[in-house]
Amino acid sequence: MFTTFLGTTAGATESSAPLTPEAQPPKPRQKRSQVARACDWCRVHRIKCDNHLPCSNCRKRNGQCSQGEIPVRTLPHAYRKIERLENRVRELERELENERKAAVKPSTGINTPETPSSLASSGPSGSEGPEAFDSPGEHGNSPEGKKKSREGVHIPTTRSQQGTWYGASSLFYFIRRMNTFLNTSLQQARPIDRMLPDPVKLFDGTSQTSARDQSNRPTTTVTGDPAISGSYLTPTQEEYFISLFWQSLHTSLLVLDEGTFKEHYQSLWTTSGRERKPSALVDIVIALCMQYNTALQPGLEDDINDIIAGSRWYYQRCQRLLTNELENPTILTLQCHLLSSVYLCSASFPNMSDSTCTLAVRTAYMLGLHLEPPEDMPKREREMRKRLLWTLYVFDSKISMKLGRPFQLDHSDTTCSLPGDDRECATLSGSVFAPLGEDATWLTFNLENVKLFRMIRITYTAFYKKQLGTTSIFDDQASRNDPKIIESHAEFLGPYIDRIEDWVKCVPNALKTKRGGNGVPFSTDFTPLEIEQFASLWLQRQRLLLELMYHNLCINLFRPFVRFAPTAGPTPIADRIAADCARHAIALTRILHQVLSSTSILTGWHEASQWQWNAAMSLIGYVVAYPQSSTTPEARNAVDLAIAVFDIWKRSIKSAASAAAITRDVIAQADILIKQTQDNQDSVQKADETPLGSSTWEATNGETLTDGNPTEALTAAGDWGYNDGTGLPMQGMLAGSIDMAFTFDNQDFGNFGTLSWPTMNGDPGAQWIYG
Repeated sequence: MFTTFLGTTAGATESSAPLTPEAQPPKPRQKRSQVARACDWCRVHRIKCDNHLPCSNCRKRNGQCSQGEIPVRTLPHAYRKIERLENRVRELERELENERKAAVKPSTGINTPETPSSLASSGPSGSEGPEAFDSPGEHGNSPEGKKKSREGVHIPTTRSQQGTWYGASSLFYFIRRMNTFLNTSLQQARPIDRMLPDPVKLFDGTSQTSARDQSNRPTTTVTGDPAISGSYLTPTQEEYFISLFWQSLHTSLLVLDEGTFKEHYQSLWTTSGRERKPSALVDIVIALCMQYNTALQPGLEDDINDIIAGSRWYYQRCQRLLTNELENPTILTLQCHLLSSVYLCSASFPNMSDSTCTLAVRTAYMLGLHLEPPEDMPKREREMRKRLLWTLYVFDSKISMKLGRPFQLDHSDTTCSLPGDDRECATLSGSVFAPLGEDATWLTFNLENVKLFRMIRITYTAFYKKQLGTTSIFDDQASRNDPKIIESHAEFLGPYIDRIEDWVKCVPNALKTKRGGNGVPFSTDFTPLEIEQFASLWLQRQRLLLELMYHNLCINLFRPFVRFAPTAGPTPIADRIAADCARHAIALTRILHQVLSSTSILTGWHEASQWQWNAAMSLIGYVVAYPQSSTTPEARNAVDLAIAVFDIWKRSIKSAASAAAITRDVIAQADILIKQTQDNQDSVQKADETPLGSSTWEATNGETLTDGNPTEALTAAGDWGYNDGTGLPMQGMLAGSIDMAFTFDNQDFGNFGTLSWPTMNGDPGAQWIYG
């Protein structure tokens, strides 16, 4: 009855001998796991469930487990859930503490190399994180918990004394810095009415038509609702202006499906063919094309005024028709809002354009364009929705960064993928254009433009987040002159700049304008263009617009480091970025001068003229701040070239003539100040030299102005010597000019809100802004 051991050698243990089944000790009974509530599938089949999510049964059958968030029904279950939540809170607190520790080290530059690497993500989901300025308290809490104030300036609107706020990324901010410095240095007041370009008057409440008998002008009367009736163009005239859209704006602003639009337009005409039904979309397209035509074909003043008046009529009727669609918007409604925002931007109404863009964004959310289109939708419609969403993204990014205001379209909520640009998508787009080779089509321009703005917007958001989250260059006077802080901000941009250069390398050759010799497109080597003679006009324009936009965005991205204050030590990285700003401005100016002098590709192109104004002001600021830099001679010559560009444009763009005159006056003042400072520099400078990181003349400008004779110098500048006691020199210089400028004040100029900005001629066109 007893089991005996088998024979073993000496020293063998009991465990080495196998036991018979009868002799094995019974296993302890495993304690049954307590399950608060079984999942639905296990309860239906009456089988044992567990606490895993998904449970083991559902995992084996590859089914969906319905446990989800199990309601707390027992006290042990509540204890376990509380414990899990406490552990999660501790984990999140540790992560937050690590982020804060990394953020308080400005000398280390960018926190981790992985931050900019997320820019390469091709997915639509947000790698941007919080949008710039959206929640400054989250990124910029001081040790006392107080929120840092947002940098900006209040400017009174054209028809009100109420100030309108523009952020640090607007051109107002950079102009104010230069304005304040020249005011202090030259000790001279400058009336603002001599420093504003002549605007194109719109929406002034009176008719802009000429004194000619309007009965001689062919028109057609739209009957029906009195609110939308009036005198409008004939069918032939409408066809002429609509055709301009497909030849110009359509290939650079992908908002419409050409085939669908033409079908819609044909359906509006009655059987007689003498009048058409009102359409908000057709009206805004005609208004845009009439606006473009005033710059494309300069003519008599009376003709221009007639076209401006007609453009206003069509725009206003479009807005009245849209009122009926606000509750139940459609894709057509979104297209009208977006085109209306572009129209207002070109008509110098930045705040109205911003508000209308907001309407477009909200409409896009109502239509669900921020979500990936369903697979059962036709591909043509899916691609159209994608192009609309991302075109709106580009325009929202552009205008928000120009005005220094929060973005309206939150990328982190967007799951819509980027639009396609292959031949199939081009065939389904409704327009017929020949393929470009290298798998590029006429849609590739739009895709590359979206990628560029995504890169810039991510950089913009990260840069402003750093400004708000750590010791920044506008905390106080010491910080503004601290070379370590300045270099820290310059180093922070380094990896992002590299990513932008990676985008340049990936641009298809079909969208690059060749250069003479060994010149490289999208570079600052200043080599002349080799414009392809037999390329289509739309392709030539796409190539130029893409490269010019790249240079313009780089100007604004690098411009914060153009400083008007000395530092206590060298800042080589920041100085190099400031020089890059000037070099991009030089490249943009050279391209525009060559194109306008030898071709008609950009004749009357409003947005390009605004890029030139942005470059001209940046060049003047650089020349003033760095008179002895090796880049300064080229920059100074480029200012004269910019004046020549405005002189060419003034034949088609009304504001260009006054822009040229203002640029001449501003650079004349800069030349006087630089010469005055350089003449006194030898007597002022002692053994110590000016630090490399600052302008050699501004470190001693207080002494040189004492020894010099600014009154005599200013007299030689003509109008700039005028002082009626109403303003400061360059006060509000072209205050209406708005462009995306990442500018940060390096001087203690006081509170923005206390500045006294005169009214801008009482005309909205004085705010010179284009989309």
